[in-house]
Amino acid sequence: MEVAISLYLDDNLSPKIAVQLRQRGIDAISVHELGLTGDTDDNHLQRAIESGRVLVSADSDFLIMVANGMNHVGIIFGNQSRLSLGDWVNRLELVCRVYQAQDMVNHIEYL
Repeated sequence: MEVAISLYLDDNLSPKIAVQLRQRGIDAISVHELGLTGDTDDNHLQRAIESGRVLVSADSDFLIMVANGMNHVGIIFGNQSRLSLGDWVNRLELVCRVYQAQDMVNHIEYL
């Protein structure tokens, strides 16, 4: 089954998640790998939009941004304290295999 969603992991998530997702055939990048840790949330969201990637984060600031009308290609939000690294990997893989890119436009998926 082809995976149609590409992921952009925010700097509050371990880059190990992106590595493990790629091992499962998921197109995922981490801001850690890009050398962009500490960049603003606005820049991260804009970069995700420009690259056609769904933003993955545990930072509720992104939820506020989209509640204020910011369009996006998708956001996946999870609670850092409740999810282990394995939980993140398994749940993100499931989302990527179930949804199509067009399903995620202006959609927030909660893990």
